Amino acid sequence: MRIEEFDYELPPGLIAQAPAADRSASRLLVVDRNREHPVDARFLDLPDWLRPGDLLVFNDTRVIKARLAATRSSGGRVELLIERIVAEDRALAQGRASNPLRPGTRLTLASGSVVEVIARHDALLEIAFGEPVSEVLERDGEIPLPPYIERDADEADAQRYQTVYARHPGAVAAPTAGLHFDRVMLERLQACGMGSAHVTLHVGAGTFSPVRVTEVSEHRMHSEWYCVPQETVDAIERAHSAGARVVAVGTTSLRALESAARAGALRACAGETDLFILPGFEFRVVDLLLTNFHLPRSTLLMLVSAFAGRAAIWQAYAHAVEQQYRFFSYGDAMLLQRAPPESALP
Repeated sequence: MRIEEFDYELPPGLIAQAPAADRSASRLLVVDRNREHPVDARFLDLPDWLRPGDLLVFNDTRVIKARLAATRSSGGRVELLIERIVAEDRALAQGRASNPLRPGTRLTLASGSVVEVIARHDALLEIAFGEPVSEVLERDGEIPLPPYIERDADEADAQRYQTVYARHPGAVAAPTAGLHFDRVMLERLQACGMGSAHVTLHVGAGTFSPVRVTEVSEHRMHSEWYCVPQETVDAIERAHSAGARVVAVGTTSLRALESAARAGALRACAGETDLFILPGFEFRVVDLLLTNFHLPRSTLLMLVSAFAGRAAIWQAYAHAVEQQYRFFSYGDAMLLQRAPPESALP
């Protein structure tokens, strides 16, 4: 499979630059393999497309204030994007500056505190903070909006670029399918007989990295930390035993669950995953996927093509563009059914 097979034309005006007025006010495009065409719906209609007993699995990661503005001793401006906290006072980060940032470079943050580049690991810099990284980010950091949102983060983003059920700090990008849920919707789903469970996957900045190879199987997937607890494994086993479906809320929840089932049976685990899902992948856990629309030529577009079938995804995306759905992190949602394996093959 070549990268151009996962491309599509998107008018720039369809890229959502701000969230909807209310979390659940977005649209919902339903891709049902029993229907000839995608169905236009509202996110508020989500319970109508599920069944009592279905289990929704949410990613409860919490976005940290991972973007830091700094200056060199020369006065040159630097931007750091924390990728991962590796020790109490150290983190790996992407750095953007007019000149390369080398080990030994000292940088001053907005509060006046000084950090130092102590090593380079491929494209990432190891930064020593001299105090707890979490405290520095809370004091000096900003919410790291995605690169296609062409404005600075404001006070509203600190709340809206975060799910209402976020618990475990560590993500530098939001699990955006979860942004549509408010407390009222969660209560409605429970009242309709749907269950819920949680996984954690700390979304890294690599989720926005473009695929730079022509043959997509040669792409090197970024690694992210995840955890699937035993209570979630137990809830999934109960749901499947009762004939109910597992609904992954977002591609991050799906990747966590399918990573935990790579050896066969789903098992509780925690660690790193670099799972790269392409058409032809054998899904073992997830039956339905709630997701936003994804960037052209991205690994996430490849994932949804593998899950719902390439023909169904291209039809859905063409319909979404025609009907002017809002795209990407602050955009509208899709509900996808898992396709039979042969539908997802190249």
